Amino acid sequence: MMAAAADNRPSRRKNANTAAGRDGANAEDDHLFDRELDQLPPALRWREWMLRVEAVIFAAAEPVTRETLARVVGKDCSIDLLIDDLREELTGRPYEIVPVAGGWQHRSRSAYADAIKASNAPTRGAATTLSEFESTVLAAIGYFQPITRAELSKIFGKEVSRDTIGSLRNAGFIASGPRSPTPGAPYTYVTTKHFLSAFGMETLRDLPDIEALEDAGLLSRAAVQEEAMAAAVEGEEE
Repeated sequence: MMAAAADNRPSRRKNANTAAGRDGANAEDDHLFDRELDQLPPALRWREWMLRVEAVIFAAAEPVTRETLARVVGKDCSIDLLIDDLREELTGRPYEIVPVAGGWQHRSRSAYADAIKASNAPTRGAATTLSEFESTVLAAIGYFQPITRAELSKIFGKEVSRDTIGSLRNAGFIASGPRSPTPGAPYTYVTTKHFLSAFGMETLRDLPDIEALEDAGLLSRAAVQEEAMAAAVEGEEE
């Protein structure tokens, strides 16, 4: 099946969205590394591009963006069609290529999570272990960002300490956002691309349903909204 797909790809790619990020390519780099592979027949050229893209994704520590992959294939090559063929080829394997954090990454299939856990083998890119409270604070930041530490404390009905924020920052899950317009202009916090990558999300739209967390008593959307309104009124009075 893949042979037929490869035969068809060269004609399809002319009409597909072309890869981005090539305008700034250095002429010397183009000379040293053959992206176009014009000397190869179309089917072999497509196959080589597939292997290059898979190699880059496999070797990378973080999700690989379209712009990065465009550096190793021809200027008219469709990254999306290459990824489609790679994912089809990996059907039946215990791992796959998935869209994560604005790029693509090799991931083990969830069906084999128990086997991997039982092996006790060190894994690549494992998410930092968080306490239950740190996890719920991280979730709140994900839903309500940009958000201040005071607003987080209001949500949970108790202080969210600087140590908790520091732990999430050290894990690479959050970063400082814009300063809040509230009195004192405190820093807000936002999630990072590493947050998306570590939890296997492509965008923040992949966050779990917030209503389920509210029903479980873990988050209060109303609390943060009340805090924001109170801060806004206080700011106007100033």
